[in-house]
Formats: sequence, structure tokens, C-alpha cells
Amino acid sequence: MRAPTIDSEKLGTLEWRLPAVRELIISVSGLRGVVGDSLTPPVAAAYVGSFIAELGPGPILLSRDGRDSGPMLRDVIQGAIIASGRLCIDADVAATPTTGVLVRCHKMAGGVQISASHNPAEYNGIKLFGPDGRVVPADIGQRVKQRYESGDIRWVMHDQLRLAVRCDDTTSHHLRLVLAVVDVERIRRRKFRVVLDANHGAGGVLGKRLLAELGCETTILGDTPDGRFEHLPEPTADNLASVLAQVKRHRADVGFCQDPDADRLAVIDEQGRYVGEEYTPALCVAHLLQSRPGPVVSNCSSSRMSQDVAEKFAVPFYHAAVGEANVCDVMLQHDAVFGAEGNGGVIDPRVGLVRDSFVGMALLLDAMAGRELPISELAAELPRYEIVKTKFALAKEKLSSGLTALREHFAVAKASDLDGLRLDWPDKWMLIRASNTEPIVRVIAEAKCQQEAARLCAEAARILAAV
Repeated sequence: MRAPTIDSEKLGTLEWRLPAVRELIISVSGLRGVVGDSLTPPVAAAYVGSFIAELGPGPILLSRDGRDSGPMLRDVIQGAIIASGRLCIDADVAATPTTGVLVRCHKMAGGVQISASHNPAEYNGIKLFGPDGRVVPADIGQRVKQRYESGDIRWVMHDQLRLAVRCDDTTSHHLRLVLAVVDVERIRRRKFRVVLDANHGAGGVLGKRLLAELGCETTILGDTPDGRFEHLPEPTADNLASVLAQVKRHRADVGFCQDPDADRLAVIDEQGRYVGEEYTPALCVAHLLQSRPGPVVSNCSSSRMSQDVAEKFAVPFYHAAVGEANVCDVMLQHDAVFGAEGNGGVIDPRVGLVRDSFVGMALLLDAMAGRELPISELAAELPRYEIVKTKFALAKEKLSSGLTALREHFAVAKASDLDGLRLDWPDKWMLIRASNTEPIVRVIAEAKCQQEAARLCAEAARILAAV
């Protein structure tokens, strides 16, 4: 099975090459940057101090994803937490979804996860968690950003300093929640052979324990969370070439591939073929809705597969703006049973409002056991689409006129301005949205065939170039 996503770098005529961006990237839920360049100890301390000033009273959980710069940033951020007058609970290496579970279960004021997600090794970052165990929503994130930029940070005097204590058991709460959403005995009876590619990130910490509890014979690649990535950390088809061979060599029933903080999951089938990230949430939706029908939410840049599955089961489907926090906001508004992001993000509110690769693994194994089908056949049952992702240089002052021109040119399509401009047809769609950090516009199109998706992107590029 070929990947449904096409790397834009292979579509040379559709992409205007741009210089590398090294400045600090601040979003509503955190920041990331190049360590020693845009991300320095003073930046990390000031940003975390700004975050803590927005929280209610209570201890702060601190965790990291295993990158080699993580211990240095842990020490800096731990100092910032103590200097803010808070008790720091140090979970050391833990996955991002585990961080959310720990914050909620231990009733903490908030949490800080040191992670740059799928970015290369020179990057690191900070993700912020509220007391509900989810990545902070946009309003809180915006207040943190404003406080950081203004320098309005409140350090305490010496007699108000607190301590740092170690969280010795980081996985038990999360493990129990994940096991509760699947038929454990049914999975154990199948004795699946699994290859788990943790790639020296945080995923192996809980991944090893979860797969053992599910009775799997597991081969773990990159078990030690030391940040010495054996391949580029984003779990795309090109980056996972060596893992495909390992799945075949070990005659595994399935291969699971995580990004460094284990909130994303890509899948490899039993024949060593890349199924991909877009399929992960759609496969989980198809399995979950059989026993737990209810509303489904997906961000507006993800594959239409999850929407088609929701329509098949006659349950409500809602789009959210791009970003995990936005998906969770819409899930809460509609009491959704599932949230999906096409980057391999699976959100099950029974476990937590955080993308969770462990939930994804458990649900997929449960689907394979329940249907007695290999992962390749489960994927083949889904509607087939092809995605093309491109980006184009465009000055910010031209964005509004560019989107207006696109709306007028594609007048027969259903238009939405939820996040940029999304255009929908019965069997295809296109999203045009500006980058928050670069003078570019990202254009994503999905259709039944690659050629049609690429044509839509090229046509959008021609219109944008003319404004």
C-alpha cells in the first residue's frame, strides 16, 4: 500500500524554495526552536515563568521526550518552576499524552513537556498543559505569549522557593486508562507480533509495557530514550524505509512508528508496506464507531476518510481549525467520542484530550483481533484518497485578496473560512491557509487520484501568483 500523502518536495514545479527559518516559533500551546540559537536557557525560563503566572495554585509536572538537549532544558525549567514558588514534580522521560494523564490524575495546576515533536534533533520545545490535562487552549496560550513578550514574570523571594521531587511511577495511570478502552483478553489470545519504532524518543517507556500487557511478541527499535534518532524523527514513508524492512524481517503482524514525544502514530502493514499517518485515525474511527457511536471531530487539513466513515455510521461529524487544542475545543462542544488529526493523531476522551499513540496502537490491535483481519485488509476497506501538500511564497498583505480570488475562481465549491479557506466538492477538497511563522501559504488538496489533487494545487498557485 502506498502512502496517501505526497511529499511536496517531489513536486518541484509546485513549490517555491524558501530559506530555512531559525527564529523562535511560538504557537498558542507552546514554542519550539533550535537549541543554542533561538531556544536558549533564558528563553525557556522566561516562557515557563510566564506560563506559571497564568495558573492557579498547585504543583507543576515537568517531563521531556528523550532528546539529548532535554536534560539541560529540564534543569533550567525546573529552576524556573521553583523560582516561581511552585513544587516541581519531575517525571523525567515521558510521552506527551502521559504528561496529560499525570497532570489530571494527580490534580496538578499544570504541566510542562519539553519536546519538539517531530522536528529534527537540533530542535527542542515546550508544550503547555492546563489542570485538565490537555494542551492549553488558544486564550490561555495567547496570554502566556503576551506576558512572555512583555517580560511580566513573577519570581519569588528566597523564603518562598519550593522543591523538586521525582515522580517514580509515570506509566501506571496511563496504562490502566488505555487498557480499559479495548478487549484485552481478545487481543492477548492473538499473540500478535509487533515491531515498535520508538526511535530513541519517549514512546518506548510506556509502549513496551502496554504491548506486553496485550500479550504481544514485541521488537522495539530505538528503545533507549536518548535522542540518538536512527532516522529523521517525523514518521513519514521516506524516513521509515529501514523500519519497513524490519517489519518484514521479523514477520510482524503490524509495525507501529512513533514520533519522539509519542503523540503521533504511523502504521506499517504485515507485508512491510507503509500505511501511513492519515490512515491511523480513520482506522480507529472505523473500529470505535462499531461499538461506541457518537460525534467525531477532525481538523480541516486531515483526510476525508474519517468524515466518510462517520457518515457511513450516521453519526455527526465536525471540522475544527488546525491544531490539537482546536480539535479538543470542538470535541468538548459536541461531546465527541473521538478526535482525529491526519498526522497520526488519535484522541480518545476516555483516556485524555491529547493525541495519543498508545490509544492508537491498542485500538488497532483490538480491531485486528475483533475482525480477525490483517491491518492491510482493514486499511483496504477505507475510502481511498490521495493528498498533495504544497507551499507557496506570498506576502501577508496579499493574502486576503488571494483568498478572495480563489473563492471566486472555485465558486462551485462549498467554501469555509474556519481556518484560512477550505473548498469542498463531493469527492475532493482543498485548504489554503497562511503560515503563522513564514511569509508563505500552505495549500493542501485531496482527491480520488494524485493527478487531480496536484492539479488543484497548481491551479491555486497560478491564481495566488496573479494577485
